[in-house]
Amino acid sequence: MKRIHLNDGWKFCETFEAGMEAYGYDDREFAEVRLPHTVKELPFHYFDEQEYQMVSCYRKHFFVPQEWKDKRLLLTVDGAAHDACLYINGELVARHSCGYTAFTAELSEYVQYGAENVIAIRLDSRESLNVPPFGYVVDYMTYGGLTREVYLDVKEKAYIEDVFYKSEALGSYHKYRLTTRIKLCGVQEASEFFIRQVLRDGAEERLLGEHSCEQLKSGENGYRECAYEQDKLTSWSTEEPKLYTLVTELVKDGKIVDCMETRIGFREAVFKADGFYLNGEKLRLRGLNRHQSYPYVGYAMPTSMQRQDADILKYELGCNAVRTSHYPQSHHFIDRCDEIGLLVFTEMPGWQHIGDEAWKEQAVTNVEEMIRQYRNHTSIILWGVRINESGDDEAFYRETNRVAHALDDSRPTGGVRAHKKSQLLEDVYTYNDFVHNGTNRGCEPKKRVTPDMKKAYLVSEYNGHMYPTKAYDGEEHRVEHALRHAAVLNAVAGEPDIAGSFGWCMFDYNTHKDFGSGDRICYHGVMDMFRNPKLAALIYACQQEESPVLELSSTMDIGEHPACNRGDTYIFSNADSVRMYKNDRFIKEYKTGDSSYKNLKHGPILIDDFIGDAVHKSGDFKEKQADLIKKILNHVALHGYKFPPRMIGWALQCIVLYHMNPNTAVGLYNKYVGDWGATSTVYRFEAVKDGKVVKTIVKEPMHRLHIDATPSHTTLVEGATYDVAQIRLVMRDENDNQLYFYNDPVRVEVTGPVELIGPEVISFEGGMTGVYIRTTGAAGEATVTLSSQNAKQITIQFRVEADQNK
Repeated sequence: MKRIHLNDGWKFCETFEAGMEAYGYDDREFAEVRLPHTVKELPFHYFDEQEYQMVSCYRKHFFVPQEWKDKRLLLTVDGAAHDACLYINGELVARHSCGYTAFTAELSEYVQYGAENVIAIRLDSRESLNVPPFGYVVDYMTYGGLTREVYLDVKEKAYIEDVFYKSEALGSYHKYRLTTRIKLCGVQEASEFFIRQVLRDGAEERLLGEHSCEQLKSGENGYRECAYEQDKLTSWSTEEPKLYTLVTELVKDGKIVDCMETRIGFREAVFKADGFYLNGEKLRLRGLNRHQSYPYVGYAMPTSMQRQDADILKYELGCNAVRTSHYPQSHHFIDRCDEIGLLVFTEMPGWQHIGDEAWKEQAVTNVEEMIRQYRNHTSIILWGVRINESGDDEAFYRETNRVAHALDDSRPTGGVRAHKKSQLLEDVYTYNDFVHNGTNRGCEPKKRVTPDMKKAYLVSEYNGHMYPTKAYDGEEHRVEHALRHAAVLNAVAGEPDIAGSFGWCMFDYNTHKDFGSGDRICYHGVMDMFRNPKLAALIYACQQEESPVLELSSTMDIGEHPACNRGDTYIFSNADSVRMYKNDRFIKEYKTGDSSYKNLKHGPILIDDFIGDAVHKSGDFKEKQADLIKKILNHVALHGYKFPPRMIGWALQCIVLYHMNPNTAVGLYNKYVGDWGATSTVYRFEAVKDGKVVKTIVKEPMHRLHIDATPSHTTLVEGATYDVAQIRLVMRDENDNQLYFYNDPVRVEVTGPVELIGPEVISFEGGMTGVYIRTTGAAGEATVTLSSQNAKQITIQFRVEADQNK
């Protein structure tokens, strides 16, 4: 088998007219583009979604050698949003009506051998199409284009079409029964072909078995089944995501006719009434929802950016799971989830609306394609077979469940709804729980939601639209956003029969005019669109142990708060303890157990002391008198001059028992708390883990600022297609604190074999922004220079290399 990537040298036109599909059509005036491609690069915000809704044309000239005449030519389009008609030399070969799954067409009978051929694709990205997710409003942009890769497989007349595997633990999690289902093309039942299967682990190989095709009769849908028992295996888990390679060879006369390599993992993933179990151990799912969109280019991003999102979820946000809302997403993203142990809940395309019978037929087709194309991903643990937040439709959803179970009986089904006690045809009741409003319980108990307590229950969304938060919102708003995420995570963790939860959502995203903040953005993410973290991201980051986390909910600038009362200030950390210093004087050491979020491993910790032992050590007061003064001053520091009954009682004790003059109160406050009307304070916090200081932060008024630029990678590779690098930008002070109200522009200049995606001048929003650069086909050195007012200009060096295996 030979695979040829066809991602370069496409011709594109924003309109389609009769004749454009013809072999001889003159496309010299078309724009030359590379895949993945979006039909329209868009502004960051404030644009009309009609801009990407069009019927466009893609054309690709390619040469077919004469020696391929006795081969099978299979063209795969991995993503065409949203209705594609595929022509070869003017003849219609295939039509596909889903922008979120792939389609494959055989070209063998349509091409000219020893000659140039033309692929033409009529692509309809209008949202008036009668296919999911369209038919009514949709709370996300759907974009358009050949948004994933295209490739051509050249095979023999007899070849392996598909291999599907499943594993079953046999008593222990080191011994498994491996069942493989193999579909062959061009192979007769009584033929001389053999199937040989090998399990590869690095350089080591185990021969699983050799079977004649005559012995392995084709069963349902033409699949032939093999089963093997294997021991001394390492199970795939979130902590140790061990992967093997299943090698399937089609052999005739001792020669390998075709070979398919499938990356697999051995694991047991089970949803039970009391939660989710991985390899026999209960595991609470903690995840976020992810759209596959990016600024400017929508869905059209290559491998590196897809993989980066998985890494961010796992390593920066501390998640162990992700929901691919609301459609199947790039295999590059799911591949990375397989590799790093990030569990996946993936679902059929759609959003609330259920259409007519033709629409439903397409939806069922989408389920079938999703499962056939994604079922070998070890990380996938749940199939979503309901349209997100749709109403009950018994006949429709009985069919989607039937199809899912028929194609993959090793995984359960779920179906996301936004109403309680709905008809439960799936194996897991998945529910969008938006009960939390900041003051009440974090989640509903399972018994109030699901109609069947014997089946598993999962919270598929929470927060999101309940409290939209921009990076440049005021501090109190941003803190509330973070605490709402903490409250739900804490509540879910306290419910023994909830399998886990997926917060809405990973990052902000472009949306339609019917939603968002009027600028075509939904600010529902714990990150901004460039994947810069908001405060809420720290709630998730604190739950992982690999990287030290330490931050405050406040910049400690009292003028940011009404009446200069800072209110509650929280420590976010995954350390064992955090030491607090004020003007280099030790105040208090806070422990993990001090958090009121008792169900979280590392919950937010409220700072309740700004004084330490200073009052007691002054020598001016008796022990109990000093206790009262400290309590009064800390209360005022947090809440201002709001006197609840208990504080009045403390004050009366100071006056009556210790003969203190009330007029001295302001002087005491300025001496021991400071802030208003006094010299600014310097706070230092030290995170301690295993007895060592692992991270330190300092909060004081800024004097200098600088651009903190973090590139995703600095070596870009021109491989099957172009590469993209992201640079996340944060404006910081001399202590590396984010400057949340820095909203000035930054100019971006590039040199070398890269180009900028988006405008040359962008603005910080909440002290954050981002840049994307894309390779242009050549190798060499490249630079990105960033300039912003009052900050030193910085230049980042990149290198573009050619993939020798391209």
